[in-house]
Amino acid sequence: MSYPSSTMTDIHKQPALTLRFPLSWTAAAAALMLAGCSMTPVQLTRDEIVVRVRHDQKQLYKDQAAVATPMTYSEVLARALKYNADYRLKLMESALARGLLDVSAADMLPKLVADAGYNDRSNDSGGTSIGIEDRVVSLRPSTSEQRSHYYGRATLSWNALDFGISYFRAKQAADEVNIAEERRRKILQNIAQDVRSAYWRAIGAQQLIGDADRLAVRIEDALKKSREAERAGVLPPAQGLAYQRALLDAMSLVNAKRQEMQFAKRELAALMSLPPGVDFTLVEGPQDGRAPVTLDIDKLEIAALENRAELREEDYKARIGIAETKKQIASLFPSLNLYAGARYDSNSFLYNSNWSDAGVSLSMDLFRLAAIPAINRTNDARKKTDEARRLALTMAVVTQVRVSAERYKLAVVDQELAAESSRVDQRMASVARAGASNQLESELEALRVDARALVSRFQLATAYAATQTSYGRVLNSVGIDLMPATVASTDIKTVAKAIEQSMAEGEKAVFLEAALIPVRNRPVTVRVRDLPAGVSEAAVRSAVERIVTRNELVASGSADALVLTLAFQRNVPQQRGTTRAQWRLTLAEPGGRELLSQNYASYVPAVTTESAVSAFAEAATLSVITDVRRLARTGATVTQK
Repeated sequence: MSYPSSTMTDIHKQPALTLRFPLSWTAAAAALMLAGCSMTPVQLTRDEIVVRVRHDQKQLYKDQAAVATPMTYSEVLARALKYNADYRLKLMESALARGLLDVSAADMLPKLVADAGYNDRSNDSGGTSIGIEDRVVSLRPSTSEQRSHYYGRATLSWNALDFGISYFRAKQAADEVNIAEERRRKILQNIAQDVRSAYWRAIGAQQLIGDADRLAVRIEDALKKSREAERAGVLPPAQGLAYQRALLDAMSLVNAKRQEMQFAKRELAALMSLPPGVDFTLVEGPQDGRAPVTLDIDKLEIAALENRAELREEDYKARIGIAETKKQIASLFPSLNLYAGARYDSNSFLYNSNWSDAGVSLSMDLFRLAAIPAINRTNDARKKTDEARRLALTMAVVTQVRVSAERYKLAVVDQELAAESSRVDQRMASVARAGASNQLESELEALRVDARALVSRFQLATAYAATQTSYGRVLNSVGIDLMPATVASTDIKTVAKAIEQSMAEGEKAVFLEAALIPVRNRPVTVRVRDLPAGVSEAAVRSAVERIVTRNELVASGSADALVLTLAFQRNVPQQRGTTRAQWRLTLAEPGGRELLSQNYASYVPAVTTESAVSAFAEAATLSVITDVRRLARTGATVTQK
């Protein structure tokens, strides 16, 4: 059927339809858009800052268990791992990496897309047809679509190329989870190292702070006495000022050592994330002996190369690089897309308003094939870079192991020297106190020697903390895990017990000799006999036990304890108000087998006092304390006359 040409002309000359929206509305919309694109900086108000600060303070100390009893090292470490902010951050990063892995895994699933909509036109859609050869209109204008209609679609599609790329992305995300775990392990090991260093320094400060305070009071009194004696002419000015200077120098050194070790307690509180002002005490006991054994450096190096978190992280990064190369190669393959779905349209002009369709398509970007040489070059460069970085890190790890082992050996030597120096200074202080009671030496000189002895004890505590720190560096350089993979509960006691077991197993697996594991010395029972009249046996025994506990031993009356007996003997001849006396010292097994026998002689006042006899007993005990410590560990026999 054909239509007159005039009809065709009329059709093409129909006026354009009027827009539904006035130009004023369009201008208003444009103005709103432009206004939205401009923004004025708005500073935080003080109220907003205060709210943030209060929120952060609550979150920092939220749900923390109260500190009720003295804490052991493992309990301090458990609390640090549970509440430390840095460790919490790494745990959250690990959880985030696992969440990203789940998202990447979901990308491999087929796509099921459902959409619905509403369509409204201002005029009818449709058209007409004209002949190709004669350009004559063959159909009158018509439409097959309503101006307003609803539609809905549900399409299930699967793209082979997207699946392959998503697969390699998921593998990369899985290795990112492993990297986050290794970083968490490293943070854990660093926290354990910091806790070990601060804990033993805090223990030393806690043990010596009372003695330092008492010494400060004595020095203040001595300074007053020396000034009074100087003014009264009892002491020459030069001698009095020299004593005052010596006392002030000694007190300055004691204060410096005390402050250095007291800071460790604050560091420990920060590591445990304790609220400000919360005080705590640490479990005191004999210091564990660590024998200066020869370390198997080769075994330590192998363990470090196997366990260090940094090297494992490099391994995972290399795997991520390999997956990246495979992903780039996979992107060159043709894209195969399969789809099927159901359709609905409310258009009443349609013959079928419900239908389904399915199809397959294949596409490929041929120009991408030209990138193959570049991909291969990049892959080779990545492999070489990863290997060079890993080898450089391996050399750094090996160096750290060797340096930490040497530092540990040197620290053990320094500790032994500090211990021997401390014992000598303690003996000097005991002798000086005994002499001061008989006015063989001035009280001021005895006090100065006491101050020197206290400084030596601070130095010994510092040396022992340095040994513990060096030992911790060995563990850290090897990369031993100090936390088991799973813990039955998250309370402090359970976590502390799990840490103790994990540490013991890790150390046994790495170190060649068990001597590196803390050695528990046998306890010692102190007995004192044959004291002069008027001298308290309890006071002398307490003085001896104090020397025993200061030298890394336990004074106890347990059944398996070694028995240290001091028998007082005084000779009759006297010279200038003094008499020569001696202690007979023996160390024996509970069954009576004698391990050590030795005499210690010196001069004491003719009229013996409790303080002189106690100081004399301290000096005698210090003369054999090295052998007592060794025998408490080995049980060998030493007899000296």
